[in-house]
Amino acid sequence: MSMINYASREINCKIVYYGTGLGGKTTNLEYIYSRVNPDTKGKMISLATETERTLFFDFLPIDLGEVRGFKTRFHLYTVPGQVYYNASRKLILKGVDGVIFVSDSQAERMEANVEAMHNLYENLESYGYDLTQIPFAIQYNKRDLSNTLTVEELRAQLNPAGVPDFESVAIEGKGVFETLGSVSKLVVQSLS
Repeated sequence: MSMINYASREINCKIVYYGTGLGGKTTNLEYIYSRVNPDTKGKMISLATETERTLFFDFLPIDLGEVRGFKTRFHLYTVPGQVYYNASRKLILKGVDGVIFVSDSQAERMEANVEAMHNLYENLESYGYDLTQIPFAIQYNKRDLSNTLTVEELRAQLNPAGVPDFESVAIEGKGVFETLGSVSKLVVQSLS
C-alpha cells in the first residue's frame, strides 16, 4: 500500500526482494545502492540477525516521472533468506507494492527456491494479498556458475504464471536494474 506524503509531494512505494538464503537478494540491493545517484537516495540500513541481514534503503528515481504531480520514491527491502526467520519475512511484506523473487539458479538450490516461493505465497495470503494482483517479477540469479539449471527448467518450477522474469549475475550487476525497472514500472502503472 503506497503512502502519500503531501508535504513533500511524494508517493512512497515498497518493493521487497524475496527468496532463499544466499540467493542474491542482498547483492542486488548493494549493487543498486552503489549505482544510484547519491542525491536521490537515503542511507542503507542493515538489520542484522545472527546469520542473516535485512537491508533497506530508499531512493527517488528521476526517470520514472511523476504520478498526478507527485514524485515516486521507492523503498527497497530484502527479507532474511531462511524460513527460520519467517516472522520477519512476513512483517516486511506488510504494505508491499511490488515483489522481486530472487532465485538461485544452481541445480542443488531448486528445492529451496520452491520452498521460498511457497512461503512467499503463504505470507502474502495471510495479509489477504494476491500475488497475481501485485507487481511481481522473478530473477534467475547466479547464471555465471557452471551448475545452473536452464531458464526453461527454472520457469517450469518457479514461473508457471508467466510473470516477467530475468536472468542475472547480481554480483556483476547483470539483470539487476532490468528486474527492478520492470517491477518499478508496474508499481507506477498501478498508481495511475
